[in-house]
Amino acid sequence: MSTPTTSKALTTDQLDRRGTPSHEVYTAGFYPSIDRDFQVRTILGKSTRCGSDVGEVLSLIAGVAPDDGEAWFDAWVALGRRVAAIGDESASRGHRVSAARAYLRASDYLGVAFNSIDGRSNTDALVPTFREHRVAWEGFVANTSWAVERVDIPYEGGSMPGWFFRPDASGTRRPTVVVNNGSDGSLSGVWCEAGEGALERGYNALLFDGPGQQSMLFERDIPFRPDWEKVLTPVVDFLVQRTDVDADKLGLYGVSQAGYWVSRAICFEHRFAAAIADGGVVDVGQTWSEKIPAELMDIYNSGDKQKFDELLTAGMAAPDAKGPRETWAFRARPYGVQGYSAVLDAVMKYDLTPYAGQVTTPLFVIDPDGEQFFTHQPAELAALVPGSTHVRFTEEEGASYHCQPLARELTEQRMFDWLDEQMG
Repeated sequence: MSTPTTSKALTTDQLDRRGTPSHEVYTAGFYPSIDRDFQVRTILGKSTRCGSDVGEVLSLIAGVAPDDGEAWFDAWVALGRRVAAIGDESASRGHRVSAARAYLRASDYLGVAFNSIDGRSNTDALVPTFREHRVAWEGFVANTSWAVERVDIPYEGGSMPGWFFRPDASGTRRPTVVVNNGSDGSLSGVWCEAGEGALERGYNALLFDGPGQQSMLFERDIPFRPDWEKVLTPVVDFLVQRTDVDADKLGLYGVSQAGYWVSRAICFEHRFAAAIADGGVVDVGQTWSEKIPAELMDIYNSGDKQKFDELLTAGMAAPDAKGPRETWAFRARPYGVQGYSAVLDAVMKYDLTPYAGQVTTPLFVIDPDGEQFFTHQPAELAALVPGSTHVRFTEEEGASYHCQPLARELTEQRMFDWLDEQMG
């Protein structure tokens, strides 16, 4: 087989940073780039939880050209720092509500920045920018009116950092929601997606960094793992020892790729009373393989990994493959291995199919119109898991695309109403 040309081997449409399959299911509005457009939708969606301010976001994107990765990064860093300074000033003057809200926005804006680092010629700013994001997050934690405790969750001879929030400081024994982040989201982002919503409904909420996520990846170099029950079982062990947790009423929420992780975990960890997959994921490897040309995947599947690596290396080296190179670097980093075939080997382990029938926990599966990263997989998950609740979100409701970025209020209402009913 001859070496494919770059345009045939990889195109931006085939291997978008987040794995967008085609323009047929996604209509870009803010930017022609599907990836960047989705980032804008996502950060705007956090405004309902004070995680962004619409005017700040729209003003920023008006000044950044579609293909300028450097300007995109710089703009979000500048906005995050400016809003963090507002938090500093408010905190110094005793205005804790204003400080908390500013720090939360700043944390989200800096989260957009460090997640775009692969679009720059130099990626050395990744860890420093992440740490700025965490300083802003800790500013929010220090000033929020919610009762919160920083915790260390024992994990394989070490620990995972966590933040245990309560509706008040009374120490009352309550149902608790574990909020499981996705592959690249920030703590401030997942707080907006489920953390505060749980607290308002009377639940405790535990947020944490698991393997391959945020500080566990950037500062401890601990990668993803497919057997997520080995992560969530220690989390449950930690929670059931607390006097302010009702061990019989543990809920679990997973966003984005955590739709796989939470579903995998409850195949083996049966102490959760109910779980939510926002959205449903069955096979992470499928989202990678379907973006790589069939002739290259044939070589990979034949076992000729050396030839596969050589061809993909040649394709990625082409001048017009900048987008795919950035995509691969961004998506491969948390798996902790080097080389194209080695990364695919790792990703292919994230397949729920052999285990889904073992789920006994009630599972709420969210399935939006135009799901662009895990196409058709929410419905597949619901079909695989006995007794699951499959809930469609539609374009007519304004709830299309992965994790319904511009319909978070609707999402929150449906999933927490269901969870309330499961918890009795």
